[in-house]
Amino acid sequence: MTKRFVAEELKSWNLLTRTNRRYEFISWRLTMIWVVGFFIRYCIMMPFRVTICFLGTITLTTSTFLVGLLPDGWKLKKTMNSYVSKFCFRLLSRAFSAIVTYHCMENKPGGSGICVANHTSPIDVVLLACDSCFALIGQSHGGFLGILQRALARASSHIWFERSEMKDREAVARRLREHVEDPSKLPILIFPEGTCINNSAVMQFKKGSFEVGGIIYPVAIKYDARFGDPFWDSSRYSMLQYLFNMMTSWAIVCDVWYLPQMKREVGESGLEFANRVKSEIARRGGLVDLDWDGQLKRAPPKNEKKKQQQLQYSKKFSSNALSAMDTSEAIIDSNNTDFLEVKDKNA
Repeated sequence: MTKRFVAEELKSWNLLTRTNRRYEFISWRLTMIWVVGFFIRYCIMMPFRVTICFLGTITLTTSTFLVGLLPDGWKLKKTMNSYVSKFCFRLLSRAFSAIVTYHCMENKPGGSGICVANHTSPIDVVLLACDSCFALIGQSHGGFLGILQRALARASSHIWFERSEMKDREAVARRLREHVEDPSKLPILIFPEGTCINNSAVMQFKKGSFEVGGIIYPVAIKYDARFGDPFWDSSRYSMLQYLFNMMTSWAIVCDVWYLPQMKREVGESGLEFANRVKSEIARRGGLVDLDWDGQLKRAPPKNEKKKQQQLQYSKKFSSNALSAMDTSEAIIDSNNTDFLEVKDKNA
């Protein structure tokens, strides 16, 4: 399970330095190829990508601010916001040479509801927003990120919480329910895992998003790490280092599958519904379906979880011990039977 919190080692090296082994110094020929690739990525591609990222951020901030000046309720405002959002996020995706293939377009989220997807990195939002327009949910920030959040909030309805409100589950559920029940609002994008996983598995979904009601739009995201690993190891890299790694990779290649919309069945609990959606995402994306909580990345497991695993192990151990005892007793019984048969014949 803990292997899901670190970057995967590739079967074949992709000439990037982000690996635990020094492949670039195996031979002088391979070293020369790596040096040429290093020059291309750092001296040619990265300056262009940094420029594109800067222009994309300025364009996003300015255009959403202008769209926010339009009166609420106008159909023109919603149309302009959709156009501006897709244009700006597609521009930002060029900052790391994103190549995205979208599948099953007939299932693309539309209208109000909740769009849930597996989570690998912060750029998941950018890649999904290149094709659809979403409302976002998260904690409000200050500084530059706060400027972006306020600009986005002017153009459309997003849900930003203060730090004290994030701890109040009832307040979060209430605002989320109000958003979902409004047919004029955009589908809200949520990553129920709550943390970044290395795109090899899907871990436990938080049930809160599945107890609100409404339509769930599942989305499966699968990256091709041969051209660049998009996984954000927050314990190892800061956000600035992560963006630098993305801009010095060859490209970010991924597939996105829109799955058929799902609804909570009668008598189904929020946890059961969350697990059912998670299983569908894992199956479509070719990922391992795990029941472990992704927050184990930052905190030790709870005592009840430990006891549950210990109980399961003890049951396996006891069942194996009982089967071994039954086998030995059967052997003893057969030996006794053979001895009695021999004794009877002698008699």
